[in-house]
Amino acid sequence: MSGHRPIDLEPAWVLHHRPFRDSSEIIELFTREYGRVAAVARGSRRPGRRRPSLEPFTPILVSCRGRGELQTLTAAEPRGPAVRASGQRLLSMFYLNELLLRLLQKHDPHPDTFVDYERALAELGAGKSEAAVLRVFEKRLLQAMGYGLNLTTDTEGQPLEPEAVYRYVPELGPVLINGVSEDASLVRGASLLALAAENLGDEQPGDGQSGGEKMLRELRHVLQQTLDLYLGGRPLKSREVLRSMRAAGPAGGILAE
Repeated sequence: MSGHRPIDLEPAWVLHHRPFRDSSEIIELFTREYGRVAAVARGSRRPGRRRPSLEPFTPILVSCRGRGELQTLTAAEPRGPAVRASGQRLLSMFYLNELLLRLLQKHDPHPDTFVDYERALAELGAGKSEAAVLRVFEKRLLQAMGYGLNLTTDTEGQPLEPEAVYRYVPELGPVLINGVSEDASLVRGASLLALAAENLGDEQPGDGQSGGEKMLRELRHVLQQTLDLYLGGRPLKSREVLRSMRAAGPAGGILAE
């Protein structure tokens, strides 16, 4: 198992950290060639020992040693500037971390997902549409896990029609709906085809692009219900935080209803 081999100066990101014993932390890492790795940062909670490189959203190089599931972090150094964000955009970045923690197995390499994660963080930090960035990342993550969405043909094997309306059934695909319905769970063929092509534009909520906003709402529902299937019914904390934010005032609808 790759997790049993020494890790030397491996590109990585911190997904999460939590206290361990009196003065240490367990750091959940996402590495390019080793996948998810959990390592103990010994003494990192002692006064003056906290390293900025161990904060999320800072690209780092890490070295680890150990033969068990929990390794020992021996080095961590920045390999670039941290990605800066605040408010809901920062919450979207934590949402990406939570998806990786919940859906990827430890020591299962996903180098393509590592690249997708770095790209998503960079785009969020650069101010691109949160909804578009998240939908593409979710789609690619499902594909990397072997649960790719059917976005070009319906359940009868017929090519999707852009103007037709479908109900997306996880693990099956789009089911053609006859007639007109205002059901919010339905999705237009054009929306599914746009996700297949990853052509979601860069529209921000409230910019007057009503067609684009509708497309992103439809795709959010498709991806959320599919992800929920593999999350085993356990809610994501980042979605709960968003609901709290929305209860306090308008916050979009990027992660969940």
